[in-house]
Amino acid sequence: MIPAPTTPLLIGSVAYTPNVVTVWEGMRDYFAGTDTPIDFVLFSNYGRLVDALIAGTVDLAWNTNLAYVRTVTQTEGACRALASRDTDVVFQSVFVSRAGAGFGGLGAVRGRRLALGSRDSAQAAILPVQYLHEAGIGGDDVTFLRIDSDVGKHGDTGRSELDALRAVLDDRADAAAIGVNTWQAITRGEIMAGAIEAFWTSPEYSHCAFTAMPTLSDEWAEAWLANLYAMEWENPAHRVILEMEGLRRWVPPYLDGYDTLFAAVAAQGIPDRW
Repeated sequence: MIPAPTTPLLIGSVAYTPNVVTVWEGMRDYFAGTDTPIDFVLFSNYGRLVDALIAGTVDLAWNTNLAYVRTVTQTEGACRALASRDTDVVFQSVFVSRAGAGFGGLGAVRGRRLALGSRDSAQAAILPVQYLHEAGIGGDDVTFLRIDSDVGKHGDTGRSELDALRAVLDDRADAAAIGVNTWQAITRGEIMAGAIEAFWTSPEYSHCAFTAMPTLSDEWAEAWLANLYAMEWENPAHRVILEMEGLRRWVPPYLDGYDTLFAAVAAQGIPDRW
């Protein structure tokens, strides 16, 4: 067992919804029983979180994919992705329309109105534009309705995606780009059941990842990861935390899953912060 630290490892996260506090209190309680105790600090936006990680104010950052890409860019690759949720390595974007609208694939958006989520949402804005570009569909081929409902949160609140869906239902847009989590909520009948249908789904890509700087030693990183991976779905005390955070198990990050976002950020000139 490695010696106990003089202070807990400090993890930074963004407070995009009130239950984030409950999640991190649960994580803190879990790690208190391990040899790598943690504490947490919450930020109002991902720009501040990235700054804090690079400055050494926090030891680990729970980053979105865009926050991870921005950290890599600003540190010239010196940072390290440590772990993701199982749901993070199979994330997707989904293009949807009003049910029965007759869209027949990605090319059907040509000449139509497409609602996009917040400009810093990888799943609902940045990557959808990249997928259109890869399909030979440029900005002159589509009328974009950009809905910046939650800039700074990288689309985590889902608010801009819901606003994009409402734009479709209100006939202010013909289609919308949303994340797979929002699409799953639709298919479960939690929102807009029967009113919206999918007509194109993206390849899988990577979403959130715990990110560290080289100042976190390999010894501490590996010890903390061992305890993180020890969380079990079958353990009721662990499951409460895992369910709130939207996963069944923690997994190693899939770095190739960020390649498309790196390309999109470069092609679209996405700044380090809005």
